[in-house]
Amino acid sequence: MAEKIRIIIAKPGLDGHDRGAKVVARALRDAGFEVIYTGLHQTPEMIVNAAIQEDADAIGLSILSGAHMTLFPRVVALLRERGAGDIVVFGGGIIPEEDIPALRAAGVAEIFTPGTSLETIVRWVREHVRPRGVRA
Repeated sequence: MAEKIRIIIAKPGLDGHDRGAKVVARALRDAGFEVIYTGLHQTPEMIVNAAIQEDADAIGLSILSGAHMTLFPRVVALLRERGAGDIVVFGGGIIPEEDIPALRAAGVAEIFTPGTSLETIVRWVREHVRPRGVRA
């Protein structure tokens, strides 16, 4: 039996709008992934702790507040510091196109902007995330 991909969906920072995160979490769950939604107002430390404790394969970050240039790279840095740099980090929300190259350079694997279809996100996860233990 194939191992399921386990994904943490998290809302870092003070942003209080989580409809998009919940919609993405549901779409990923319906596509057959194990999904854990951490809820609102998570710090990068809380998100990384949850990912490590849950043995996650990926973290999906959602943000609308404009703090993505601080919070997304902080999550990636903490994962690396804790020896979990193989956990794939992707994100979405209100993120200006000009910020995306810097986020990728910081280690965020993919950014989904408003209007991205759920099918696109599900397909990307299938193509880019592998269950722990299956990774090379």
